[in-house]
Amino acid sequence: MTGLPLIIIFILAIVVMIIMISKFKIHPFVSIMLISLVLGIIAGIPLVDKTLEDGTKVTGLAGVIGSGFSGTFSSIGIVIILGALIGSILEATGAALKLADIVIKLVGQNNPVLAIELMGWVVSIPVFCDSGFVILNPIRKAMARRTGESSVAMTVGLASGLYISHVFIPPTPGPIAAASTLGIGNNLLLVMGLGVLCSLFPLAAGFIYAKFIGKRVKADDELNAEETVKTYEELVAEYGKLPSGFSSLAPIIVPIILMALSSIVTMAKMSGGVVSFINFLGTPIIALAVGSAFAVWQLAGAGKMADFYKICNDTLMTVGPILFVTAAGGVLGKVISSSDMVSYISQHATVLSTMGIFFPFLLSAILKSAQGSSTVALTTTAGIVAPLLPVLGFTSPVQITLVCMAIGAGAMTVSHANDSYFWVVTNFGAMSPERGYKTQTMNTLVMGLAAIVEITILSFILH
Repeated sequence: MTGLPLIIIFILAIVVMIIMISKFKIHPFVSIMLISLVLGIIAGIPLVDKTLEDGTKVTGLAGVIGSGFSGTFSSIGIVIILGALIGSILEATGAALKLADIVIKLVGQNNPVLAIELMGWVVSIPVFCDSGFVILNPIRKAMARRTGESSVAMTVGLASGLYISHVFIPPTPGPIAAASTLGIGNNLLLVMGLGVLCSLFPLAAGFIYAKFIGKRVKADDELNAEETVKTYEELVAEYGKLPSGFSSLAPIIVPIILMALSSIVTMAKMSGGVVSFINFLGTPIIALAVGSAFAVWQLAGAGKMADFYKICNDTLMTVGPILFVTAAGGVLGKVISSSDMVSYISQHATVLSTMGIFFPFLLSAILKSAQGSSTVALTTTAGIVAPLLPVLGFTSPVQITLVCMAIGAGAMTVSHANDSYFWVVTNFGAMSPERGYKTQTMNTLVMGLAAIVEITILSFILH
């Protein structure tokens, strides 16, 4: 099948995939793989390898699926594991709390909502937003009581900061996976830099909405001051002495520095043995491995090396589903690129090209709202969009990175009852689901729209 009927079948396949995941609760890995298989058969990809009359070799469907799966794993698997391991160790040693303390000192106690939002934004770069909220929630409660700020405003501020870096900034697995699928996995420094830049509008939007909604919605815990302070003190006491600022920052900062040095020497067209070694250290896998070594050093300094095996095991259990869903997204992208769909769209690209950066945003937002997981929305949308990048007119690393950011913006739009983070925010924020829709759901809509506005502006400036 080719042409417009194949496009219609593809759209129906995506709808069916969303229904399978959201309504029938079929695991995203199974859903995406099954849809990829069916779509490949309907698209006319041969079932087995064959050679055409002109000598061209055509890979069979099984080979296409295997190639998409293994290619994704080889390019992104280790990076996701190392990034998640760094986050797990920072969580276990109390370094996440230390990072929060650093942010408070920089912002000041007189701006509690901004402080908690930036705190969440920094902590969620290496730590999952769900875990980050649980870690920082006692600080949020204590700060709300001590400053007299609205508990709801503090909850929305914290949730905003955590969510923004969760969808925009590596080494969080979602952005890493999306970047690699889009072909910019070796430019993680660029992804990090633009992720920080693209955080500005949603950070501002989240802060403004937090202050706005905090005056209109009340939480159940706003008068429970004694328990709040005790909980915070007990949490800090569990870690004993928190790591130093350098020790806490090193696992994040050192990989960034190594990748930056590699980019600098590459752009300067330098050569030599030392330069080769710098480029080696600056590859994402090696840079994050060095960051992991600093994290392990931090773990040893905290006297918790006995927990290292369990931390590694728990990390692998956490990232396993992400890896497989990411690989499944790679399979879907490979099936799309192996069909006649891309060539047909290329010949009739006027509509898509006019949509520009909004196409990946809308697709990601639909997937996010339908099935709940930001990571699934990021990885699946990246797999679908990757073969279409030339059609959409995005060819340079900066343009493709902005596509990655647009997908991330869609992946936060919106968080509601089918999203685990929605329940983390509402439960720990002491709010009913009804109040959760007024706070978390509406806030993610505001932030997502603010993000795509900023990304659209940047797409006109950066090329």
